[in-house]
Amino acid sequence: MRHARAKGEPRFPDGPKADPAGSHFERRIRSFQPRRSRVTTGQADALQRLWPLWGLDIDGQRVIDLGELFGNGRPVVLEIGFGMGEATAQMAAADPETNILAVDVHTPGQGNLLGLAERNGLSNIRVGNGDAIILLREMLAPDSLAGLRVYFPDPWPKKRHHKRRLIQPEFLTLAATRLAPGAVLHCATDWEPYAEQMLEVLTAHPDFENTVPGGGFAPRPAHRPLTRFEGQGLDKGHVVNDLLFRRVQHGDRHQEQPPTG
Repeated sequence: MRHARAKGEPRFPDGPKADPAGSHFERRIRSFQPRRSRVTTGQADALQRLWPLWGLDIDGQRVIDLGELFGNGRPVVLEIGFGMGEATAQMAAADPETNILAVDVHTPGQGNLLGLAERNGLSNIRVGNGDAIILLREMLAPDSLAGLRVYFPDPWPKKRHHKRRLIQPEFLTLAATRLAPGAVLHCATDWEPYAEQMLEVLTAHPDFENTVPGGGFAPRPAHRPLTRFEGQGLDKGHVVNDLLFRRVQHGDRHQEQPPTG
């Protein structure tokens, strides 16, 4: 018989919190939209059993030790927004020497990724629940990330919602402080106007340089799997653009030499 939850009782007592940061931080404009959808029995089981082992509630109350979180000293890549986690699991399996801290607010996806990690023996995945901005700003040490992945973020297509888009100059400035020099920020989107905006703000940002000689979009690198969603879009004629920008240390950028006279 299905247990009826009392008012205020957590959905998954040992799983992710509904609002981990609570009211500790100002309510800024959100770049994500929490989606309510049904959690399957398998996802609920994974959340209940595996969250205490591999889950991280983003409460903004402490700086986390990534070596302690993963139990090793391997490089850590942050992935913001992973959907149902299939691509994340594929990337973790293909590169076991890299740890992936995957962050989302979608509970079914969190449960699905935990289940995939367990079934495939992927010890290099940790699942973060909450606002990635709070994670970056409050909980990660400077230069602690070996990479940052933002695949198919919400494009917020209406003009009045463009301010909600994640890839903005302020976000890039924050991300640059947590990325080690030389680390790569990898974005991908199938929304061409957003791709153009990403290219514009990344090209203009002093802390990043394009890995593509001469600038522009990059070919999809082999390490980013082609997802089912992306394949369906390509079949419909959608254009997917990848952007790979490297975090530069000031003084590394090629600058024009001042004229000598």
